[in-house]
Amino acid sequence: MKYDARELDEVQRIADAAQQRMDIYRTIHKALRALMSDTLVAVGRMDVHDDLERAQTTQRVLQLLDFMRSHLQHENAFIHPALEARAPGASGHIAHDHVHHEAEIDALATATTELLNAPVASRDAGALVLYHRLSLFVAHNFEHMHVEESAHNSALWAHYTDVELIDLHDRLVASIPPEEMMFCMRWMVPFMNPGERAMVLGGMRASAPAPAFAAVLEMVRPHLQAREWDKLMLALGEGGAWS
Repeated sequence: MKYDARELDEVQRIADAAQQRMDIYRTIHKALRALMSDTLVAVGRMDVHDDLERAQTTQRVLQLLDFMRSHLQHENAFIHPALEARAPGASGHIAHDHVHHEAEIDALATATTELLNAPVASRDAGALVLYHRLSLFVAHNFEHMHVEESAHNSALWAHYTDVELIDLHDRLVASIPPEEMMFCMRWMVPFMNPGERAMVLGGMRASAPAPAFAAVLEMVRPHLQAREWDKLMLALGEGGAWS
């Protein structure tokens, strides 16, 4: 696949705009890219004849698929209606993608469960099929997310103020169950840059109950390098409180 100058110019334009406007996709898409990549690598290196490893890895795939299904539902319930309200037709292409993604999620879930229960003779072939099929799913989703980050963001920025987009984001986040939110933070916080990490956790500290904030810090700490953790503590003004 080759990129032409127009595509690269578009990437630069969107990146420049995202520095100035509320980007509703940025941090959740970092989480999704990290989660999908990590899960795909785990499937590729799995010892399919180790029962415990096969069970753990297929469970990770099923967790990914559940999270992807929920993510689609959140976008369908909040972002697409917002787009259609002020830019009719703007979500049509991606909404069509969502239908296909949901079907592929179901098919991947079936293949994953079949691999978990597969007889010894068919495990190697089943694992390779799952790896390649998951690879295509990840590739399609990476392209899909770029369209959202470019075309959808452009439409949202043209028709909504940042105050309205923040309200949309906050309503979406408020609809997410606590268990799902913890899973989301596990994959979001470690893979953001320091500024994004401090902004997200600083906002959470200001709005969430103290025990919930403490639980998130405790959960993500093992997934941060020592320097990343120190930078986060400095940004949050925690000093030695979490040393």
